[in-house]
Amino acid sequence: MKQSPLFAALSDAQLQRVQARATTLNLAEGEWLFKQDDAAQRFYFVRSGQMRLFRLAADGSEKIIELVGAGQTFAEALMFMGTGRYPVCAAALSPVKLLSIDAADFAAMLRESPETCFALLGDLSRRLHGLIAEIDSLALVSATARVARWLLARLPKEPHSGQDSERTGGLGALALDLRKSVIASRLSIKPETWSRITRRLAEDGVIAVDGQRIAILDLAALRALADEGGSGS
Repeated sequence: MKQSPLFAALSDAQLQRVQARATTLNLAEGEWLFKQDDAAQRFYFVRSGQMRLFRLAADGSEKIIELVGAGQTFAEALMFMGTGRYPVCAAALSPVKLLSIDAADFAAMLRESPETCFALLGDLSRRLHGLIAEIDSLALVSATARVARWLLARLPKEPHSGQDSERTGGLGALALDLRKSVIASRLSIKPETWSRITRRLAEDGVIAVDGQRIAILDLAALRALADEGGSGS
């Protein structure tokens, strides 16, 4: 928990207080945690697995707002919004273990610790800037550029040798651990658009697709596509 920005500034006594009032939840893949407009009295820390936060359209379709993985928190901003309702739905993308935290008690603890308040404000500020950047991307960047940026963001951080090492700078391939429909929703495109774009990138020699693995064959070309603006695909 100390690795999460929300808890990093907590003293050992504060962390023990949080843990003493928290409960552990286990969700199966696909299981819902809460729905839009449910009463919001708790926020959550993901110990393992991955959650999806999404809104439901009038036709029942989902728009994924955020994917939350191990070591991250969600729904904590509601402590300051005063609405008392979750603005999104939350469901497990994979088997998930959560720590459910008492929001009212955590807020009371914040009032006693200005240092913790500033740490939390920093975390919320980073998320806000990320969401603003995403809005700009969705409004100004083509679907192809969004796909290219998504792929680049998930390249392995550590270089390694391999067949594609020379052209990719040692970055190689990445494994897709999400369903195509989930990736498409996160990028605000249709699943068939994702398939069409990745197929075209493969035909152009930019990537190679092998089941759930995508090898980056031309890193420079992928970066050039990611930098493109415009609309459409």
